[in-house]
Amino acid sequence: MSEIFTVEIISPDQTILKQEANEVTIPSYEGQMGILNNHIPLITFLRPGIITIKTSIEKKFYVEEGTVEFSNNNLLILTSTAKDLANFDKILLNDLLQKAESQLNNKDSTDKDRYVISYKIETLREIIR
Repeated sequence: MSEIFTVEIISPDQTILKQEANEVTIPSYEGQMGILNNHIPLITFLRPGIITIKTSIEKKFYVEEGTVEFSNNNLLILTSTAKDLANFDKILLNDLLQKAESQLNNKDSTDKDRYVISYKIETLREIIR
């Protein structure tokens, strides 16, 4: 029996990735979620974090938001913010981190905004290390 399933990352203007995977880890609001072959069907939302796709090699993508659907061994990730970590510009990373930190300190930010921004900051700091 095959241990692989199909994963697709799609943005509004292009397909970023379509390949077979053994395991995918996504950052959902429920926490880090591991997806394997024959996982129960699900629909969930992404929070800022890193998507890890494992095959014979490992690929990582930074995302800020999106939706995820898994059914019939097809994982569909819809997001406008997926960036391949292998090609992520350090200057852009630092710029995103500075903007997020200033947003966190904004007095007009709601608790929900601060919650999401804190995950964004944590993820960007992890990538920069």
